[in-house]
Amino acid sequence: MEITHLGHACFKIMGKQISVLTDPFDPEKVGLKLAKQDADVVTVSHDHFDHNCLEILKSEYLLLDSPGEYEIRESEFIGVFADHDEQKGQERGQITIFTMEIDDIKICHLGDLGTDLNSEQLDKIDGVDILLIPVGGKTTIDAKTAVKIINQIEPKIVIPMHYADGKMTDFSPLSVFLDEMGVSPMPLEKLKITTSNLPEEMEVVVLKY
Repeated sequence: MEITHLGHACFKIMGKQISVLTDPFDPEKVGLKLAKQDADVVTVSHDHFDHNCLEILKSEYLLLDSPGEYEIRESEFIGVFADHDEQKGQERGQITIFTMEIDDIKICHLGDLGTDLNSEQLDKIDGVDILLIPVGGKTTIDAKTAVKIINQIEPKIVIPMHYADGKMTDFSPLSVFLDEMGVSPMPLEKLKITTSNLPEEMEVVVLKY
């Protein structure tokens, strides 16, 4: 499997049988370049310009944008409702967290998660190998809450997302999260991973875009 960060909360995940694009953003409004994309499946955590820009897709795709269980090309997807704020969604509504099992590796994309996870949500996303987690605060969880959730989920690999970039300068920078974790990883162009080389101890991976 190969994971590429395209900016903000958008990732391209390439498995043996399937390609997935998460939370495509409007490049003009976000202020980051994003070329036209191909994907078999597109996940959208919520209906906002920095997560739902389907216009960048140049081929047919299957859209997942709500809770449920789906099996597509020998891969399993589960959508789980979560709150976009600490007031049970009264301020910014709900989002959908997506877990996906591709090539026997379980990935969780937390979207614009805005609060702690409850026990039911944690049960539904149990066994995560790779966690894509927002860390920038403001409209998502901040670095401290991100660390708390990471410790609850206990993934093998953590990939931070949704921090200050482009025109989205109101979010905290990536460095705040890295300091909170006490790590300074060398950024990678992409992550190539298989079940055989998943780390035994949790690692933070920063992907360039």
